Amino acid sequence: MALQFGDCTFDRERRELRRGGSVVHAGPKLLRLLELLVDARPRALTKDEIHTLLWPNTFISEGTLTSLVAELREAIGDEARAPRLVRTIHGYGYVFCGDVTQETRPVAGPAAACRIIVGDREIALPPGEHVLGRSSDAAVFIDDVGISRHHARITITAAGAILEDLGSKNGTMLNGDRVPGPTPLADGSAIVLGTTALKFRVLRTPGSTETLTVQEAGKNGL
Repeated sequence: MALQFGDCTFDRERRELRRGGSVVHAGPKLLRLLELLVDARPRALTKDEIHTLLWPNTFISEGTLTSLVAELREAIGDEARAPRLVRTIHGYGYVFCGDVTQETRPVAGPAAACRIIVGDREIALPPGEHVLGRSSDAAVFIDDVGISRHHARITITAAGAILEDLGSKNGTMLNGDRVPGPTPLADGSAIVLGTTALKFRVLRTPGSTETLTVQEAGKNGL
């Protein structure tokens, strides 16, 4: 489930926070704090409640929570002096005061059974957003030192599939060219991240697993 507030989207399942369409590199404690505050709304959480839920059976100073709340505000574009999303209740705790809606994602029809092939792995891509990278929480995990933790993203909708680079250091290649921005994908598109080649497939029925090498990706525009 993805939740929207302000210009942010929090994907609970993928543990991913996006702001203005870009991924915010937030740690697990920050995301858990956001989740706790959003779930508790409109009720405020006391500092003791948050301490117990975030750091069970562990002593931490009050300053640790204060710093984490400051990081959360920075991540979601909020300000302590003029809060739109997270408000401090002095001497008590914190409350999420922003409006939250559930993101509506279009559902692709049977013709859009998308797959990404990485070596001998074939990964289904259902409607929605799928991060490719070296992070363990990426939808498509790739163990390649030349790849960023959150390297690229494939978005699947009823209208088609879009590939975009997420500000990676080495960039994302599609059919031999560097991806300049959000770019449509077609069946058979060859993607290269670091030294790893991937193939994008659109299938009506599950196909057999294929293997694509980096050398093959550079031939004939693939």
